[in-house]
Amino acid sequence: MIRLSPSLSAPALTLGLLLALVPALGCSTGEAPPSIENATGPVSATPPAEESAGAAEAGTAGGDGVLADVATRDPDDAPTRSSTIHGAAHVGAVDPSPGDAAAPAPTLSEPMTNNDQVETPSEEVATLGAGCFWCIEAVLEQVEGVKSVESGYMGGETLDPTYKDICTGRTGHAEVVKVTFDPSALSYAELLDWFWRLHDPTTLNRQGNDRGTQYRSAIFFHSDEQRKIAETSKRDVQPTFSDPIVTEVSAAATFYPAEKYHQGYYFDNTSQGYCQMVIAPKLKKLGLKY
Repeated sequence: MIRLSPSLSAPALTLGLLLALVPALGCSTGEAPPSIENATGPVSATPPAEESAGAAEAGTAGGDGVLADVATRDPDDAPTRSSTIHGAAHVGAVDPSPGDAAAPAPTLSEPMTNNDQVETPSEEVATLGAGCFWCIEAVLEQVEGVKSVESGYMGGETLDPTYKDICTGRTGHAEVVKVTFDPSALSYAELLDWFWRLHDPTTLNRQGNDRGTQYRSAIFFHSDEQRKIAETSKRDVQPTFSDPIVTEVSAAATFYPAEKYHQGYYFDNTSQGYCQMVIAPKLKKLGLKY
């Protein structure tokens, strides 16, 4: 029994009892608190488009829960990986055999230009020794495909040798010409054909009356390809000579340009004795201007 205080009025007592009983009734029956929907309106479970896009960029699952560019494994099949290379989809199977190395990733190469053809260089350099460089220069500067011929010294030990030094035969250098030519008009092998014709490659350290190591026959190659061509050319031309060819085939070393007055010597000095007796007959024999 509830005893009423004489000081409380009937309306106040009734209101107090109701307030005390409401929470107890709600908890005992398991009723949920008022719905958020009734208070704020419907709430969507789908995030806004901007948030979805940001999640995808961060590598999170898309709408169907599948991550892009992620290896997936089928229990009955080899694992596969789908990726995109330059906008094209490529799928490669990985060999599941134990102990086998994983398949290497595809290698991308830059596309070739000029219809997949390698461009031929417009210039190539050859360095040749065949006795006096005045003679070699006078011949090769008339050959079609040759762009320039420069007389100089190569193959010795003395630094910056002069013509006077070379003439002693003690510097180790050979008199040579540096030939710049267009390989599309004149191949290296064709240039060597002229080289064999313009001197005698069977006389060691001598051309005619010019004697000494500075007058030796020599091919100084500038690449492994030139070396191979020179060795092949030397072997192929040997049957045309009665004596063994003694031409040196060695790697190019420092080229020292000869003094200015040696450049283009023959055509600047056609009346000189050596030019008249040695060079002019050689040019005439080869069918060149003299």
